[in-house]
Amino acid sequence: MTKRAERRREHRSESRDPSKSRIPWVVGGVFLLGIGIVGWNLVSSIFDDTVRAPVEVTYGSLQELVTLAQGVEEGNPDASVTILEFGDYQCPSCQAFFQQVEPFLDLTYIQNNQVSFVFYDFPLVDAHPNAFIAARAARCAGDQDSYWALHDKLYQTQLEWSLLADPSGEFEGYAEVLGLDEAAFESCLGSDRHAALVSANILLGNALGVQGTPTVMVDTGEGRAVQISDYSMESIRAVVDAALARQAAPAAEPTP
Repeated sequence: MTKRAERRREHRSESRDPSKSRIPWVVGGVFLLGIGIVGWNLVSSIFDDTVRAPVEVTYGSLQELVTLAQGVEEGNPDASVTILEFGDYQCPSCQAFFQQVEPFLDLTYIQNNQVSFVFYDFPLVDAHPNAFIAARAARCAGDQDSYWALHDKLYQTQLEWSLLADPSGEFEGYAEVLGLDEAAFESCLGSDRHAALVSANILLGNALGVQGTPTVMVDTGEGRAVQISDYSMESIRAVVDAALARQAAPAAEPTP
């Protein structure tokens, strides 16, 4: 069992707690909080170097953009089938995908080395002003070989940081809990590191027709990746299982 699977097993009961997914929102209050977040982010950006929004990325071709984007991979890197997710850490639907579908993918395919799973950042900054810095935080953790640990933590604690004016302190607290070098993590988060990388992820998603999150695609190694319409477990399984079955079937005998 992978370390990530062990962490997920430990946190399964916590992440599926109905009380954390059915919060009665007051529409007016949420609207005012959203204005406050945007305002604070605009003001705070004047006084520190923390990059909280996409930056300009220059590239000459789609292939160059693919190289710049660099999704984060787990599973068998040599697998012929790859599941790709374009996700946003502040997106409630992405949190639901993380809680309900990813554990199935992990147990059924990733641990068995049947597929590769690649996560691409696609923060919807207009709707989720903390999503970009959250994506950068995960990449900063990745500098210390802890990308997936913070990836999971961000989704497990989404309600704790998503409406904060500045979630940096929360992210630094998570880094401490995960045993990261706090000074290195704080320095990374308070800079522009990985801003171009996350921005390239967004551009790649746009080029591939991603319009919302989570967007899930399956590359069967047979041509263009298939986008899953509803990102449900059943829909993903149908495409993946069919691809694996085709690849396992013996080659047809040539006609004499």
